[in-house]
Amino acid sequence: MTATVFTHVGKSFGQVRAVDDLSLTLHPGETVALLGPNGAGKSTTLDLLLGLRVPDSGTVEVFGTTPRRAIAEGRVGAVLQSGGLMEEVTVRELVRLACDLHPRAHPVAEVMAAAGLESIADRKVDKLSGGQEQRVRFALATAGASDLLILDEPTTGMDVSARQAFWEAMRGQVKQGRTVLFATHYLEEADAVADRVLVLQGGRLVADGTAAEMPGAMTGLDAAAAVRAALPQVRVVIVTTFGRPGYLRRAMEAGADAFLVKDAPAGQLAEAVRRVLRGEKVIDPVLAAAALSEGADPLTPRERDVLRAAADGSLNADIARRLHLSEGTVRNYLSTAIQKTAARNRAEAVRIALERGWL
Repeated sequence: MTATVFTHVGKSFGQVRAVDDLSLTLHPGETVALLGPNGAGKSTTLDLLLGLRVPDSGTVEVFGTTPRRAIAEGRVGAVLQSGGLMEEVTVRELVRLACDLHPRAHPVAEVMAAAGLESIADRKVDKLSGGQEQRVRFALATAGASDLLILDEPTTGMDVSARQAFWEAMRGQVKQGRTVLFATHYLEEADAVADRVLVLQGGRLVADGTAAEMPGAMTGLDAAAAVRAALPQVRVVIVTTFGRPGYLRRAMEAGADAFLVKDAPAGQLAEAVRRVLRGEKVIDPVLAAAALSEGADPLTPRERDVLRAAADGSLNADIARRLHLSEGTVRNYLSTAIQKTAARNRAEAVRIALERGWL
C-alpha cells in the first residue's frame, strides 16, 4: 500500500492558487523533502495531508483512507511551525499526555529518550528555548507508532549539534519502516537527509528526484572551487545551513578561506569575515571538533567512484558498464566500502559516506 497519494489536488484562497493540480505518491520507508520558497505551497500541501484543510478539487489519500481517519487511527504524526505548546506543564507531563492520547502509544521514557529530553524533563514548557520546543514537538509527533511523520521546517531554531541529533533520531524512525515528509527552504538539508526531493513553485510540482538531480543544483563546494579557479585572488567564505562536519576537509580542499554555520551569532560571522580579509583561515569550532572525531576518509578513489554510481540505486551490471569494470570487481569494491563505513548495506554505506563528506 502507498503511504500517500495526491491526485490532481487544487486549493485556492481567494484569488491565490496555493496548490495547483498537484499529483504525487509517497511510499513506505521513504524520506522525502518538500522544497520551495515562501509561498510555493509547502505548508498548504502539508495542511491538506493532515486534514486541516479540504481540497477544492482532486483527492488526498493516506494509507488508502482520508487524512482525518488516518490521523484518528494514529497512523500520522506531525511537527508543525504553527500552534503553541501547553503552558504551565512540564515537558514530561506534556509528553505523557500525548502518549496517553495516542492509540498506538510508545512508553513515555522511550519517547523522551529518543527526543533527547531527559535533561529538561521537569522544566516548564513555556521556559524552553526555540530549539528545545522543536524537540518537544518531535516527541509529541513520535509519541506512538505512526507510519507517516510530517515535519514543517522541523530544525528551525536548532543549532548544528541539535540539528544533527534530530536527523539521527529521524533516521531511526525511517529504519522502522516509517515514511518521513519534511518541508524545508534548504537544498543542503534536503541533500543531507532525503532520499527524494519534491520542488514546489507556485503551487505546482516542478521537480521530483534526488538533490543532485534538481535543476541548477550546485553545492557550496562546487561553487567555491569554481570561483577560486576563475578568480584566484578572491577569498571564499562558505556559510552552511546543515553543518555536516565531513564537508570541512572538502571545503578547505575546494579553496574556501572560511567554513561557518549560518546560525552563528551575527557578531561572530562578521568577525570571521574580518579575519578572512586579514588573510586568516576561519573554521567553526564545533564543526572542527566533529570533523576531527570522524577521522580521515578511509575510501580509495575507486571505492568512492563505485559508491557514487550506486547512490541512484543502479544495478551492479549498470555500474560495471558505466565505470568499465567487471561485475565481480564492482561487488568487491562495494563490499569493502560497506565494511569500511561499518554499514549494513550499500545504501547505508552511501548515506554514511555522504554525511561524512567522503563522496
